[in-house]
Amino acid sequence: MSESQIDFRQTKFLISAPDIAHLDQYLPGDVGVEIAFAGRSNAGKSSALNALTEQKSLARTSKTPGRTQLINVFSLDADRRLVDLPGYGFAKVPLALKNKWQQALGEYLQKRACLSGVVVLMDIRHPLKDLDMQMIEWAVFSEIPVLALLTKSDKLAQNVKMKTVNAVRKDLAKFGDWVQVEPFSSTKGTGKPKVLSILNKWCNPQWLLEQQAQREQE
Repeated sequence: MSESQIDFRQTKFLISAPDIAHLDQYLPGDVGVEIAFAGRSNAGKSSALNALTEQKSLARTSKTPGRTQLINVFSLDADRRLVDLPGYGFAKVPLALKNKWQQALGEYLQKRACLSGVVVLMDIRHPLKDLDMQMIEWAVFSEIPVLALLTKSDKLAQNVKMKTVNAVRKDLAKFGDWVQVEPFSSTKGTGKPKVLSILNKWCNPQWLLEQQAQREQE
């Protein structure tokens, strides 16, 4: 199976949706291929999306964690999309709203048949918080592959960075091949080629078909 080579610089904003029900109205969950980006509100998700697509303002960044309360969808081409899920955890918002976000995230992971993979972004200085683990477990339970992306890796010295990466890999080893762990820096470009290679693989419709067939057999 050859990888689908995507020019991520051509990524464009498509739609925003307040929840999974509205997303299904705009984009039926069995159409095309989607890759989701999820993470705590201060994990640098928007910066990572901008860096990967080489666009300064594709995804809006904010100094106020939790500003993004919508599911934001970006098109790679007519059939493939990147999905920026609402940030979770750290935001100073009412508990009821936090619970609503959590429900939406769970529903998205479990119900979107077109979901090919999930990128879970974590600040490398504070990885594997409870909600990060919940997100990873949700995805693996749904048999969706995960890239655990340790952002802001430029904030640590090289030896500390690799020690942290190896520790996270050890903690997530129980999930086997379902989870990959990579360091990433939006400002320095660390890890970008590796991430784009993984995204290219996940963007291949044949990859998604094989994943779906495997789930149906089990």
